[in-house]
Parts: sequence; structure tokens; C-alpha cells
Amino acid sequence: MFYNFLAPLASEWTVFNVFRYISFRSMAALITALVLSILVGPRCIAWLRRLRCGQYIHGDVKAHAAKAGTPTMGGLLIFFTMFVSLLLWGDLKSPYLWQTMLVFTGFGAVGLWDDMVKLRRRTNKGISAWTKIGGQLLVAMAAMFLLVWNPSYSTQLTVPFFKDINPDLGMLYVPFGMLVMVSASNAVNLTDGLDGLAIGPSVVAAIVFSLFVYITGNARFSAYLLFPYIPGMGEMTVFCAAFVGAGLGFLWFNAYPAQVFMGDVGSLSIGGTLGYLALLSKQELILAVVGGLFVAETLSVILQVGYFRWTGGKRIFRMAPLHHHFELKGVPESKIIIRFWITSILLALVALSVLKLR
Repeated sequence: MFYNFLAPLASEWTVFNVFRYISFRSMAALITALVLSILVGPRCIAWLRRLRCGQYIHGDVKAHAAKAGTPTMGGLLIFFTMFVSLLLWGDLKSPYLWQTMLVFTGFGAVGLWDDMVKLRRRTNKGISAWTKIGGQLLVAMAAMFLLVWNPSYSTQLTVPFFKDINPDLGMLYVPFGMLVMVSASNAVNLTDGLDGLAIGPSVVAAIVFSLFVYITGNARFSAYLLFPYIPGMGEMTVFCAAFVGAGLGFLWFNAYPAQVFMGDVGSLSIGGTLGYLALLSKQELILAVVGGLFVAETLSVILQVGYFRWTGGKRIFRMAPLHHHFELKGVPESKIIIRFWITSILLALVALSVLKLR
């Protein structure tokens, strides 16, 4: 809003020229979302308590018994603070901004539906898996068609570390992009099992993609670093910054011991959005490195279920996802969280090496 109303005045009053800078608006968006989260958070948590949005705790992990009743659906706080921040500091004429908010809202709506069913049943079983995936696919399909119909966007696939390998998937890029978003959404959802475990790596990933989208939207930097150039994509840096601020603000209350959980409304929307950011920045495959922690958590579930069925009851891990395996081995929750955060930072640094290793 500030950009749309004040930036045009820069030709007459140079003081307003600062609103033209993506770097200034990104920092402002981050700070706004962070401060607003800290201010609004206590009231949001109190409101969720009044609505009796208490989290159901699975009995297999006895250490989590004390968390029963902790308010869930804290992802609504992330959505609110990020949306307000973007209204203030984003370019409201940017189609990419609204498309990404569509993804965040759409996946969040599926998660909210799942959370509401869980609360009504007072169990950890929400809507069916097929219903959840179906809703995610519908949102992802709408987002992908909006993306590929943009003449500035290419359906070529960027292969990390290989500058001359860029296969054009054509219309197959649509189902591929849908798979990226739905997979990322469910991967973050599986990781959201300990206090602050999912939001920490999500913030790290958003920081990485803020650099990628900025480079993609800058003709000079994209040419130098051999990134595809997409006009207007730099505005998504403001989105990523608001995402980081809202995530850090949520972590303020979600850090161990958590005062609120994000719920599926938060985890599904965050994962789907990270997948869409990877598509927007044309770094589709590098998402598996940036979000390597989410990949490991998902693979632990797939391997556990597959091995259990194949062997007729045997297990690879004590419990899946992976963080529960370490819990049952006696590793303190806070230590697991910090170590997983460190791992996500290391993976982010590896992903950033793609900037020059081509």
C-alpha cells in the first residue's frame, strides 16, 4: 500500500524514493510482521483457548502428555501478521504476490478444515488422507495454471550445478509443480511434531528463497549468476521477508516449551508456499536441499511404513517421523530441535552454493 501510494510521489518529493527500494520494503515488512506477531500473539493464544482449540496428544510419546490442551491453529497468527505486513509494504499490483497468497490461503484452508474436524472429534484424526490431498491438488492446480499462462514464465526445469541442462517440460510442468507443492506441504506437516521444529527450518528456507527470487527478478544479477530472469519477481523478496518476520514472531511463542502450536492450518500452508517459492525462483530441484530436513522426515515415514508392511510388523525406527525416533532413544526434545535447526542451516548453505557452482 505504501509503495502504490507513496512511490509515485518520489518524482516530486525525493524522501518518498525510499519506497521504491525492495531492500527497504523487505526489511520493513520483516520488522512489521515480527513486531505485530509479538504484540498480537498473546491475544491470539487467549482467543484460541476460549475457543477450546486444545491440541490432542498422541499417547505413544509419553513425554508429550504435558502438552495436551496447548492451543493449536496458531498458523492463523502467521497468516494475519504476514497479510497485514504485505498490505502495508508490498506492491499490490504484483500478480506473483497475489498468486502466492492464494497458495498460502488455499493450503491453509485445507489445513483449517482438518484442524476443525480434529477438534470436533477430540482426536488426532481429521479429514481423510485422500480428501486432504485432493484439496491440496486443487489449490496447486489453480496456482500452476496461473503461473504457466504468464508469458514471462518458462516451463524449463533448472537443474542445480549444471548450467547447460534445462529440459523443457511443457504442460508436464503443471503436474510437476503440483507435486512439488503438495509434497512440500505434507513434508512440513510431518515435521511439525516438536516445539519450534517446523517453523525454524521454514524460516531458514524462506531466507534462502528471498535471495533466489531477488536474483531472478534482477536482470543484472540473474545474467551474472546464470539464473532465469523473470520481470517483477523481485517483489517476492518482500513476501519472503514478511514470511520470515511472521515465522520468527510465531517462534516467539512456539519455542520450547510451546505456548501455541501451528496446527495443519500453519504447516500445510507453509510447506505449500515454500514449494511455490521454489517454482517462482526456478529453483525447483534445489528445494530438496534447502528443505532436506523435511525430506528426511518424510522418507523416515515412507521407509517405516513400507518396511513394516513388507516384513509383517518389523520397524526400522523406534517411531516415525524421525524426530520421534530420537525422542524414544532418550534425546531431550530441546536438543533434538536445536540439532535439527543446525542441520537446516547447513543444508541452506549447501543450497546457496548453487549461486556460483554452475
